Amino acid sequence: MPPQADDEEGPWNGKWRYVERRIRHCKLPELLTLAYEVAKEYDDRDLNYLIALASVGGVRGEMKNLIFATTGPKPKIVLRDAINNDLEIVENGHNCLVYDRPLSETGLTWRQLTAWWARNDNLDGEEERAAARGLYARLLKSMGRNGAERFVFERYCARYGTHGFDVPALIPQVYLHYDPYIRRTGGILTRQRMDFLLLLTRHRRVVLEVDGIQHYADSGGRACPARYAEMVAPDRELRLAGYEVYRFGGHEITDRAQAASLLDKFFDDVLSDPELG
Repeated sequence: MPPQADDEEGPWNGKWRYVERRIRHCKLPELLTLAYEVAKEYDDRDLNYLIALASVGGVRGEMKNLIFATTGPKPKIVLRDAINNDLEIVENGHNCLVYDRPLSETGLTWRQLTAWWARNDNLDGEEERAAARGLYARLLKSMGRNGAERFVFERYCARYGTHGFDVPALIPQVYLHYDPYIRRTGGILTRQRMDFLLLLTRHRRVVLEVDGIQHYADSGGRACPARYAEMVAPDRELRLAGYEVYRFGGHEITDRAQAASLLDKFFDDVLSDPELG
């Protein structure tokens, strides 16, 4: 808050007036950009709160672990160094991918993910395309025979050919939560894995889920309120943490022609910058 009238002689007031004159004509996107830069240098609780109120969303804090695209039994994870937040996959690590680079301000693009996959940041045109094809095949494999998920993934990845490799990467089968004690204590098993994740600019993290009948019905195909509640409860936690969560019903993907139009419009909308649009 600006100082009160009786503080006019204080030195801080002069600084506040100077800054106020410099930014008074800035629009919201410009102010948010400035606030993000300040927040990177000074982790101030009040500033972070104001950023959260003014921005479309976003998860505070840096990405530290990205485990994804498993093709077999889920990985077993231990905290090897609690001070540095170092995780180690002690079992089934060969089944999944672990992105081990810092996340840039632009999020995670297909070009960055391809360079990581190839372990080469200086790929030429044909080398990059070959690496991208290999990565695409590996990611597609993680979806197994789930036709709906594969269709969503394939439809999105067509954008790489149209818009280039600098668009955000759609990351499948991302591990979010791991709790080895929950089964032993009889607790409710929260969502451990997200169908898809987009890591965008301004700390935006977009979760996509494709819901089959198992998300809302019991093993006999009957509607199950308890099963549905178990599905939506983690959504609330994700949203409160700053994630954007979007669900597609499997029925929406049945008609592939209609689904293609639906998905194209959705991806156009979600990838547009809400603060500049």
